Amino acid sequence: MIGRLMLFNPGIARRAAAALVPALLAAALYTMGIKSSWIGSLMPVASDWLQANPALSRALSAVLIALLVLVNCKLLLLLPRRQQIAGVWIELFALLMLFFYSFDLSFAFIARKVGFLITQGVATTLYISAISILIATTIALIGAIAKLTGNGLVFGLATFYTSLFRGLPLLMQIYIIYLGLPQVGYVIGAVPAGILALSLCYGAYMTEIFRAGIESIPRGQSEGATALGLSPGQTMALVILPQAMRVIIPPTGNQFIAMLKDSSLVSVVGVWEIMYLARTMGQTEFRHIEMLITASMIYWMLSIALEFGQAYLERRFGRSERRA
Repeated sequence: MIGRLMLFNPGIARRAAAALVPALLAAALYTMGIKSSWIGSLMPVASDWLQANPALSRALSAVLIALLVLVNCKLLLLLPRRQQIAGVWIELFALLMLFFYSFDLSFAFIARKVGFLITQGVATTLYISAISILIATTIALIGAIAKLTGNGLVFGLATFYTSLFRGLPLLMQIYIIYLGLPQVGYVIGAVPAGILALSLCYGAYMTEIFRAGIESIPRGQSEGATALGLSPGQTMALVILPQAMRVIIPPTGNQFIAMLKDSSLVSVVGVWEIMYLARTMGQTEFRHIEMLITASMIYWMLSIALEFGQAYLERRFGRSERRA
C-alpha cells in the first residue's frame, strides 16, 4: 500500500520524506540529551523557564536545531553544485572547530609546540610512509604476478605471504620484526623495522588489488600483444598495467592514506614521528588533548594532499575512457 502510494504520488512521498528527516533528527538530538543553554544565551528572558522545564527545553532545543538544519539545507540547494560542496565543507569545518574550542584548549601551548611537531614529526612520518609506499607497491606487483602464474611453487609462496601478513595485526608485525629479528642474530633499528612492517603488511593488501586490476583487463589484450611480437614482460608493462591502473589507483590510494595513518604505530618502538612527539610533548605540561588534536589535524591535512594526488592520477589514467 505504501509502495503504491509512493509510486503514483511521488510529490506526496517527497514531502513526507522532507518532514520525516527533521523529525528523526530532532528525536535523535533529544535522545542524546541536547542542551538548551544556547537558547538562554540568545534569549536571556527565557533562561528561568528553560531551567524550570528541562524536558521541554531539551525538546525545544532539538526541534529548533532540526529546523535550522532543514533551512540550511534548503538554502544550500539553491546554490550551484560547486558552491554547495564548498558551503558544506565550510560549515562542517566550522562546527568541528567549534567542537574543539569547547574543550578549553590552550592555544598558546599549541603554538609553542606545533613548529617542532611539523619539522620533526611530519618529516619523519613522510619519510617512513614514502619509502614504505614504494616498497609495498613493488611487493604488490610481484605478488600479483606470482598469484596469476601457473607455477604452483610461486603461487603457494604468494598466497602464504598474503594470508600471513593480512592475518596478523600491524602492531604485532612491528613488535615481531623489531624484537624478534635480534633473537636470530640480526639487530634492526626502529625506523627500518617500522618501514619493513608497513611495507610487508600493505604489500599483502595491495597484492590483491593489483591482481584484481590485472585480471579486469580482457584476455584479448594480452593475446593481441603476443601476436604483435611483444614479450610477456613488455605486454605487462606496455599493455596490461596502463589499462589496469584505472582499476588499481582508487583502492591503492585508500591504502596509501591508511598507511600514512598507521605509520603512527611505529611510535611504539620509539620513532619520533607525529604521534610519538604529540604524546611526549603533551605529557610535559599535561596537555594531552591539545597535542592529540593538533596531530589529528596534521594527519588530516596530509591525507587531503594524498587525496588530491589520487584524484590527479585517476583523471590522468582515465583520459582514454573520457575520449571514448
